[in-house]
Amino acid sequence: MLKNLIASLPRGLVIAALCAAPLVQAQAQGQAYGSTGRIGFVFTERLMTESKMAKAADAKLAAEFSSRQKTVEEAAERFNAARKKFESEANNLSEGERNRRTRDLINMEADWKRMHNLFQEDLMQRKNEERAAIAQRAYKLLEQVAAEERLDAVLAEAAWVSPRIDITDKILKLLDASK
Repeated sequence: MLKNLIASLPRGLVIAALCAAPLVQAQAQGQAYGSTGRIGFVFTERLMTESKMAKAADAKLAAEFSSRQKTVEEAAERFNAARKKFESEANNLSEGERNRRTRDLINMEADWKRMHNLFQEDLMQRKNEERAAIAQRAYKLLEQVAAEERLDAVLAEAAWVSPRIDITDKILKLLDASK
């Protein structure tokens, strides 16, 4: 009889019921012991962009890499100017001169791309280092807040979060106060 009833239900409903059963049992046990799990949530991206540490790191990186960025941009401008000049003069050049200037443009473009890629790699490495320092400090503060508020779990990824469990502002204030 039970088999026939289960067989007649949509498969998704049966799977959902099977998945929910342990959660319902855990909730019932938690209520029986007089405690329910408490969860907090933190938007890590906000910590990495809105905190004073993050803004200071961004300013530090901008100062550190501004001259290299300018050099890369100037190289791109030189390449583009040389390419435009070649395109406008190509019809009037001898074949040998056209081939030589084509090679020069290819080499110039390769140098610029290499310079640009190296710049981007170095910048990303430094950004990751700065973010790691922020994350390390934020994690310590997160543990502190979780202990103070007796949270059983703190999530950093979710499809939707109730503002009631969001502790991001608390972590931001502590992170800004600690610097």
